[in-house]
Amino acid sequence: MIGFSGLSHLGIISSIALASKGHDTVIAFSPDDALCRDLSHGRFPIYEKGLAELFRDHVGKIQFTSDPAALKSCAVVHLSLDIATDDQNRGNLDRFQSLFESTVDSLTADTALVVMSQLQPGTMRRLARRIQKMRAERNINLYYQVETLIFGNAVERALNPERFIVGCENPADDLPAPYKAILAVFGCPVFRMHYESAELAKISINICLAASLSVANTMAELCESVDADWAEIIPALKTDRRIGPYSYLVPGLGIGGGNIERDLAAVSDMAQSYGTDGGTVDAFLSNSRHRKSWPIEILEKYLPPKTDNPKVGIWGIAYKADTASTKNSPAIELIRALAPRQIKAYDPQAKLDPATAPTCVQVSSARQAVEGVDALAIMTPWKEFSTVDPAEIKAAMSGRIVVDPFGVLDRPKCRAADLRQFVLGAPMETT
Repeated sequence: MIGFSGLSHLGIISSIALASKGHDTVIAFSPDDALCRDLSHGRFPIYEKGLAELFRDHVGKIQFTSDPAALKSCAVVHLSLDIATDDQNRGNLDRFQSLFESTVDSLTADTALVVMSQLQPGTMRRLARRIQKMRAERNINLYYQVETLIFGNAVERALNPERFIVGCENPADDLPAPYKAILAVFGCPVFRMHYESAELAKISINICLAASLSVANTMAELCESVDADWAEIIPALKTDRRIGPYSYLVPGLGIGGGNIERDLAAVSDMAQSYGTDGGTVDAFLSNSRHRKSWPIEILEKYLPPKTDNPKVGIWGIAYKADTASTKNSPAIELIRALAPRQIKAYDPQAKLDPATAPTCVQVSSARQAVEGVDALAIMTPWKEFSTVDPAEIKAAMSGRIVVDPFGVLDRPKCRAADLRQFVLGAPMETT
């Protein structure tokens, strides 16, 4: 049997994905008894495309439990708790450390403990020493498997990873047979390396993504000022072999989500601590903060000056489409910046916390959010928004301003409907 300890976003997705790969039983543990009951009945605290269907097809192969003793029968146990971050994108390991200690207490000799939670360099080495103090009499093999979770596409990524990065005490040693068999069913490359290299590999991936996103945001902003169109430029960059077809070149409202900015902050801190140059990373963070203010700058500049207490509708609360997560969401920042103006917001999955957005009313449909508003901001590019006829939007609105960073609405149709649409990377004076 295979075990999972920690059922946050990462653990839920990973455990069900592995159960679908043909293993007889996956034991998924959380100390939260109510959560385990909900998961057993297919009630999920997260939203991901295809998750409910995947669980339904393989429900007989996974057992959710709040009893840590169930992990004793597992040859491999994955520690799969998301690491919480604060408002400064600094990770908090308190819950992880507590779960780590209780999990280790539950393991038998020769178990492979595979940590999937993202950790800073040096953490795995400390955990290995901690295991020796706690369970010196047991041979618990500790590994660090770099997670590949992408919110909004987590199920697909869990089922079809590009590769596995595995941190080891000694990469020259072969992996234990049960763990090796688990990795083999995915049919992708496995890169074994030292703990510290694996910890830094995940951060390095996110730094490279941040570089692409920062280039896109910087150049798209220039496009808005010189009447160039970034959407026309992207295909030319995609065909350059030095950049490639899979580059992150779509401009956005800063760097969305918490993970990439968390890793940028980590590298900035490490550079200061070790006396290395972190100026490039600091610039990425600065550019991200700058671009997050784009929607409010557009609204303040282009809303009619005589509009008394303008009403604003918002489509999309989640930080990106196909997820319910609002961590580092540009929509939340916009709602706070618009206070005390009247705001109506709609999202197919994400829910507003009234305490953090007291001036905003969440409504149950896109139509309700746009009725009578002076401006509409489409902050998350959910597919359902692209199917709405701009003429219907114009008929429902009081004004004609549409802040559409990702170009969700058809641009010619917006012009035909006499909507003034603002798109990242598009000429300002022709939108």
